Amino acid sequence: MSESEDHLFAVYSRSPVEVDHAEGSRLYDRSGREYLDFVQGVATNGLGHANPILIDALTAQAKKVWHVSNIYTIPQQHELASKLCEASFADQVFFTNSGAEAVEAALKLARKYHAFKGHPERIDIIGFKGAFHGRTYAAINAAGNEGYLDGFGPRLPGYVNVSLDDHDAIRAAAEAPTAAAIIVEPVQGEGGARALTDAELHLLRDLCDANGLLLIFDEIQCGMGRTGKLWAHEYSGVIPDVMCLAKALGGGFPIGACLATREAASGMTFGAHGSTFGGNPMAMAVGLAAFGELSKPEMLENVVKVSGYIKQQLEGLKQTYPDMIDEVRGKGLLIGIKLKPNNRDVMTLARDNGLLIAGGGDNCVRMLPALNLTEADAREALERLEKTFIAIREKAQAAAKQTA
Repeated sequence: MSESEDHLFAVYSRSPVEVDHAEGSRLYDRSGREYLDFVQGVATNGLGHANPILIDALTAQAKKVWHVSNIYTIPQQHELASKLCEASFADQVFFTNSGAEAVEAALKLARKYHAFKGHPERIDIIGFKGAFHGRTYAAINAAGNEGYLDGFGPRLPGYVNVSLDDHDAIRAAAEAPTAAAIIVEPVQGEGGARALTDAELHLLRDLCDANGLLLIFDEIQCGMGRTGKLWAHEYSGVIPDVMCLAKALGGGFPIGACLATREAASGMTFGAHGSTFGGNPMAMAVGLAAFGELSKPEMLENVVKVSGYIKQQLEGLKQTYPDMIDEVRGKGLLIGIKLKPNNRDVMTLARDNGLLIAGGGDNCVRMLPALNLTEADAREALERLEKTFIAIREKAQAAAKQTA
């Protein structure tokens, strides 16, 4: 079908894979071809495709009630919120339908907090280059990516974008009398799988404490066990005031959450925010099931074990194919591979070899498999990746011969 005949907005650069069905780490297209899925809905299917535990939870809830709106009490909201708070720093939760909406709630919360405390002038949200916080207007302003801002008119006021490497600029922004909050991904996803150091996270916490700012962690991609701990920030010991979740929290079902301390959420009083679908019974049923599985110690142990194996093997491939791999990045099963060939070319040839991997900034590709990935599937994926590198090398050699 040509683009002019397509009834969908032409906003996606889709691969030619026409998905038919999937199970675990395997995805099948309409022709029956099998792929190892190391994208998993961009780190969303934490338990893989068609997980029976999630299917049972969704089916049981579907037979009871789908949607009632937040006009009424939805008991599962209280149950999931309690579990999230018990397992984190947070005291309160607001449920949304997506990560972008969780970020929106966090940004509104930060400004409302200062207004509630008598400082409505404190509106500046400090974000970082290479960040991704979603595609809503406020979220793209918080991340500051020019490609996502272009053509949408003037930037929103009150958003400051700096480099993580420029500590003087970060300090100056945090000390400004209009500063409200810092938002950061402990492990950047789309920005190139950059894991912030403990020192970087401690610096941000110290600046927030010294200047009365809220610290917001966006763990939409790196949270829910993906790094080998339930929350990525646990490695550093730095505690945020607010945290945004989504993706694996619903195991593939749309759900997001904004978690906060009671103090940080003190301005979110009656009528300050809301959502029609946020926290609906279907999402809560699946969220409870997904959280129950992903928070198990054995699941987190599997992430540490399998990610360690993958990274060890990738370092070996780096030695064998120095013309392909520049650097192995990330944390846990949020794995980034900074490449020397064009990352889009690698993604295409990997797909031809039956391996689905995600793109990323700084010429990276990301491997974002299910957290219950087996070592056997990991080994097979790495074999397919090596076949991809061989194909790229052979293609480059053939091109060189033609030009010689």
